[in-house]
Amino acid sequence: MRKLRTKEGIGLHPVMTLLILCLGIILISGILNLFNVQSTFNQISLKTGEYQVTTEAVTSLLSLSGLKYIFTNTVSNFANFAVLPHLIIILLGIGIMEKSGFLKTLVTLLTKKAKKTTVTFALVLICILASIMGDLSYIIFIPLSALLFQYGKRNPMIGIIAAFAGLTLGSGISFLLTSIDSSLISTTLLNAHILQANYTISPFAFIFIMLIITIIMAIFITHITENIIAKKVPKYEFENNEELEEDLVITKKKRRGLTFAILAGAIYLLIFIYNIIPGLPFSGNLLDYSQTLYIDKLFSFDSFFSNGFVFIVTVFFVILGLAYGIGAKTINNNKEFIEALGSSLNGIGKILLMIFAAATFISIVKQTNIGNMIAGTFANLIGNTTFTGLPLILLLFLASVVTTIFLPSSISKWAILATTAVPTLMNAGISPEFAQVVFRLGESVTMGLTPLLAYFIVYLAYLEKYNQNNKSFKLSTAIKYQYPYALTSLFVFVIIIVVWYLIGLPLGISSGIAL
Repeated sequence: MRKLRTKEGIGLHPVMTLLILCLGIILISGILNLFNVQSTFNQISLKTGEYQVTTEAVTSLLSLSGLKYIFTNTVSNFANFAVLPHLIIILLGIGIMEKSGFLKTLVTLLTKKAKKTTVTFALVLICILASIMGDLSYIIFIPLSALLFQYGKRNPMIGIIAAFAGLTLGSGISFLLTSIDSSLISTTLLNAHILQANYTISPFAFIFIMLIITIIMAIFITHITENIIAKKVPKYEFENNEELEEDLVITKKKRRGLTFAILAGAIYLLIFIYNIIPGLPFSGNLLDYSQTLYIDKLFSFDSFFSNGFVFIVTVFFVILGLAYGIGAKTINNNKEFIEALGSSLNGIGKILLMIFAAATFISIVKQTNIGNMIAGTFANLIGNTTFTGLPLILLLFLASVVTTIFLPSSISKWAILATTAVPTLMNAGISPEFAQVVFRLGESVTMGLTPLLAYFIVYLAYLEKYNQNNKSFKLSTAIKYQYPYALTSLFVFVIIIVVWYLIGLPLGISSGIAL
């Protein structure tokens, strides 16, 4: 035991690491501000549609006003941190599905005769496609991926790592048009209209290239997970092997529980789907009809669907868990129902502490304006370069890769880069659609490497939860597990960009590389 405490206990807890990073950012902001580090660039005005000069300077937090910001906003930043309420609400639904036995039975039934690689591939592909759900996909699939692997008698940490890789890479490569893609298209068109006033982009402009990339990356992530990650993660010991063997038997009660759950879930889904379909009698009640595109009607800030999506998913999970519990007789009264709802919140104290540290770190970095300054610097670099053709495209790709580490927000980042990237590439004969594709591929590479991504803390917290070592799971280790995915995607994306450009393949319907 003494050896474990001296040797295994070395290393900073993620919370301490984040707090030290906060102090480091405060110090760096003071130094950069002292030397007046800033970037000045042209940016399109959303009101007038004309260029305006924008200056992004580093704000010092190593000052009286900076300290006032930290002390007066830390609590509100934590309370308003979207990860916190979303995670707690979703865990209520996951808790009853887990406690009732629904998840264990379902996973056993689906994976009992399936190969390991098949299960991993299915999980990764679903996570990539889940980008259409937005950030909520992190809250849902990271906890579920851990249970999927645990009930499949595999290390749950492998599932967490693979799911996070699929989710972060999928954030920029989904062939399905998401609400973020729609916002990016609006920004792209705003800048394209400076040169061509009537330029349009089809909602299916990226479907061909993204479909191919989705399949390729699902295969690569599966290969990396099974051949690299599975060998690197710490060993996971299951507590009761006899109980695990019993779980493999699907009894009549379990089958009846599944039948109840499927019927109840199907009814709920039919009602839900009917309310997001426009044009039918009394349908489409969850849509925002002030928008034009269907994806915007579904995911706009004012749509009932978007605002209530977390609760909609949670109710679906509760219905599945409760119906199964009634059918399988694992939930027999209201007391057991309430206990099942709160079961996933047991021991959540550490996760809340990590979320608090992450919220503080992200708010401090955002307040320093370092991310916007770096994005502005790259915008100037693209606008002032003499590169044309493939070198220009790769420069935009590099800008997206690097900037994402400091500014994960796709919309904020593209609002700065697109002002110079889109017109510069258009002047070089390259379409705005390809500019946006290159940008999205670039940010997918490093999205999983930055703790400034709000939902990175969910990934880190669940690795810590399932870590059985005496030492805490370090933040740097969590990032290292994503390195193989990032390096592989970097290599694959560069090859795809080069091949697509040289051959001139279509990106999607009514869109190509050349203007």
